Amino acid sequence: MTEKLYIGAHADLDGTPSDSRLRVPVDHWLTHAVVFGMTGSGKTGLLLVMVEEALRAGVPVLVLDVKGDLANLALGCSSSGPEAYAPFVHEGRDRERRAEALHRQRGESLAFWELSSDDGVALHQSIALKILTPGSDAGEPLHLLSSLEHANPRWSTHASEARNALSAAISLVLRVMGRDDDPARSREHVLLSLLAERRLRAGEGATLDVLIGDLSEPPFETVGALALDEFVSVNERASLAAALNALLASPTFAAWRTGEGIDVARWMSPREDAKVPAVIVSVAHLDDEARMHVLGIVLEETLSWTRSLPGTNKLRALVVFDEVYGLVPPHPANPPTRTPLVSLMKQGRAFGVGVVLATQNPMDLDYRTISNAGLWAVGRLQTDADRARVIEGLTGAKVSRRSKASGSELSLADTVKDLGPRWFVWRDAHDRRGPILARTRDTLSWLRGPMTSADLRARRELTR
Repeated sequence: MTEKLYIGAHADLDGTPSDSRLRVPVDHWLTHAVVFGMTGSGKTGLLLVMVEEALRAGVPVLVLDVKGDLANLALGCSSSGPEAYAPFVHEGRDRERRAEALHRQRGESLAFWELSSDDGVALHQSIALKILTPGSDAGEPLHLLSSLEHANPRWSTHASEARNALSAAISLVLRVMGRDDDPARSREHVLLSLLAERRLRAGEGATLDVLIGDLSEPPFETVGALALDEFVSVNERASLAAALNALLASPTFAAWRTGEGIDVARWMSPREDAKVPAVIVSVAHLDDEARMHVLGIVLEETLSWTRSLPGTNKLRALVVFDEVYGLVPPHPANPPTRTPLVSLMKQGRAFGVGVVLATQNPMDLDYRTISNAGLWAVGRLQTDADRARVIEGLTGAKVSRRSKASGSELSLADTVKDLGPRWFVWRDAHDRRGPILARTRDTLSWLRGPMTSADLRARRELTR
């Protein structure tokens, strides 16, 4: 296993040129990482480099891809020639010529970093890449209601975690129906949870048709201290059952209930063919609310898997989350992604699971989350508020233009403001040198831009 991840080159903060390569011990990611930077800063490229290097080191990676950019891992070289690019170059009479030019250009840029197309081929051949597209057949479909509709042994071993996953699935169902999906406030959510948990604890599935039957003939008479009819009336239960039936009959909703179930343990487990698992859950095709619920379910399952692992001081897996804006906001906002993500940042280290978060706007994140990160990569930031937020994290001191900050802190703020593309202020809590400048290497995969549904379908056809 590679002991250090090759990120790029580094230099002193004063900008003194250096050809020194930046190689970071793989286990430093146990303390998690955060990446900040405005559009065009090279943030996505750095994330893809981290993913590639973790995989080259034999570490399984789970990627939660909000924009579709990190699915570019699928554009790793399947061969060392231009034919590797041709299927994804835009249609046109000169496709072959453009593929040849792209191959030559990328070969030259990789050579600068002492890499080559052969390294890309080696990476491509060493990983088992799975791209999951919940609610779509562009990649591999994902059964998002598996924690609701499939029996799970966790109910007898880790009931609280099974209940969290169930709650997220029921929230998704209610949200799609346009009903209140708040687990603490919605009476419909409480009722469906009780009905489903009763069956799941008995080793049965709680499919939607079964829940419709239970709403018509409830198996209990009270909820808490109230009679069932006082808590949710007969007419309200009938209305909920009718809405569930309409959902069950909907061809559109069928896409949420097809494909493999969410099984993070299987996704991240060693394979018989020795290939390293690389799983991308792409939600770029979903609207913002659907993304939150889908990612909430996946994160709950990821947290449950993490807690089931034995303790270790070695990096066992890496969870990479691009563009977390709105998904882990400051209190009091509480989307379904916030609690499991904060818990992963707090607890993942003990179980060997590192987390990488990236965003354009540091002010939009719960500070308690990013304060758990030992690795910081700060690209160019435009606003004074964003720069002050990250400088506080980099130096442990608050800074603003109106504060009595030291000259070095103000100089660091100016550095962040003036950074060029692919340059970052890099801070590693394990490194006594303090912040340095880092420039990311070229990606072995072709960082072309967001992978559309058509691109994912084309890739699926090529790999059949």
